[in-house]
Amino acid sequence: MAASWYGRVPSVLTSGTPPYHPDVGSNTVTNQAISAIKPATNESPVVTLPPTPRIPKALQGITFSISRRWTAQQLARHYGKVFTLSLPVYGPSVVVADSQLAKQVFTASPEALGNIQPNLSRVLGRGSVFALDGDDHRRRRRLLTPPFHGKSIKTYEHIIEEETLRVIADWPDGRSFATLPSMMRITLNAILRAVFGADGDQLDELRRLLPPWVTLGSRLATLPAPKRSYGRYTPWGQLVAQRRKYDAIVDKLIDDKRADTDFERQNDVLALMLRSSYEDGSPMSRNDIRDELLTLLGAGHETTAATLGWAFERLSRHPEVLAALSAEAGTDDNTVRQAVILEVQRTRTVIDIAGRHVWAPAFELGDWVIPHGYSILVSISQIHDDAELFPDPERFEPQRFLAAKPSTYAWIPFGGGTRRCVGAAFANMEMDIVLRTVLRHFTIESTTAPGERWHSRGVAYTPKKGGKSWRIDATDTVLSRA
Repeated sequence: MAASWYGRVPSVLTSGTPPYHPDVGSNTVTNQAISAIKPATNESPVVTLPPTPRIPKALQGITFSISRRWTAQQLARHYGKVFTLSLPVYGPSVVVADSQLAKQVFTASPEALGNIQPNLSRVLGRGSVFALDGDDHRRRRRLLTPPFHGKSIKTYEHIIEEETLRVIADWPDGRSFATLPSMMRITLNAILRAVFGADGDQLDELRRLLPPWVTLGSRLATLPAPKRSYGRYTPWGQLVAQRRKYDAIVDKLIDDKRADTDFERQNDVLALMLRSSYEDGSPMSRNDIRDELLTLLGAGHETTAATLGWAFERLSRHPEVLAALSAEAGTDDNTVRQAVILEVQRTRTVIDIAGRHVWAPAFELGDWVIPHGYSILVSISQIHDDAELFPDPERFEPQRFLAAKPSTYAWIPFGGGTRRCVGAAFANMEMDIVLRTVLRHFTIESTTAPGERWHSRGVAYTPKKGGKSWRIDATDTVLSRA
């Protein structure tokens, strides 16, 4: 079965394909703005909003907060691909489930549309790239991009393989179990080593501190923030207390890094950050470095682990795809694996919305005119489920990505435009290596069990049962007893 499925791969894609990071979802922004801002006149622009559900505003907010995916899906069926909601966190908001309108949003100028307000900087800090807009955002991305693209990420490949082997060595042989906890450990360990360049007691402290912090922060990020913490035993108070511990650990790591006699030759992310500078020659501040590192550590491991958990959940229910992927794992090719990763991200989108804030007096979005102060939420999951873009969208079919790359604004798990995830290429490479390593050493049986339901962790969605794989058998006896 593997041969019949794999045999349909076009020859053009099985020769000379660059590993790990195909040019998908490019964030190139055209010089000619697609979105239009109403010109300044003596008259105010006429606001024209998409339809609003005829349900109380409070109910709109409650249902969206409890289940964003389900609410967006149901409302899109009744009101079309664009509609207006009143939400407790983001205020008056326009939800967009149309790829062409998403393109307008993602390619708009920063002066017209900025980052959603409020955003993850409430949790990650005001020095995080999530907090920045305009020129500040552009300058920061210029510093953050080099460690996660091109030749730089090649230096992290062996780290990811080592961490994968270390974790799967403890997998039970011959029975099923949830893969998500293992994926969380692999991605956290890998990003810690990639960021700090070495292991040690301080990284062990971060391993203990970060997982509960990320879980709590992810949930709080989707809720309205109180005006004060109401004490250290409240959720926001706990978040602040844990953040202080994190700052103390990272301050010590920064001092140790600067004092290292080999500092100038090190290529981990922290060393690159400390040696980098803006166009005017000024370095990143210590506070900004702490916030950016937390952004990379927090956002950089949970979403990738969740996608890998979904990958095992999907593969165990599609034996033909699993067989093709297992056969490919023993080769130097990754054509099938890349198609599988793309399709997992489409059918099981971990981050379901990408938001912007209207800074312009008015913003033209298709036939609509959105006023200043509104939020625009691109429904990534709804666009991925659009039958006009992806025929039979509920079907898990990696073959659809073998003959052609996905359209830039139809396949958007990393967002788009100038705010597209800076670590997209790193995440793609990491998922590729983890899947390859696991399938080289373990045989996963298929199942006819129903697919797992969605589970919201706040910001990200994971498989309800943790990406359970069915009867995993070690093919490497040394590894299975390591």
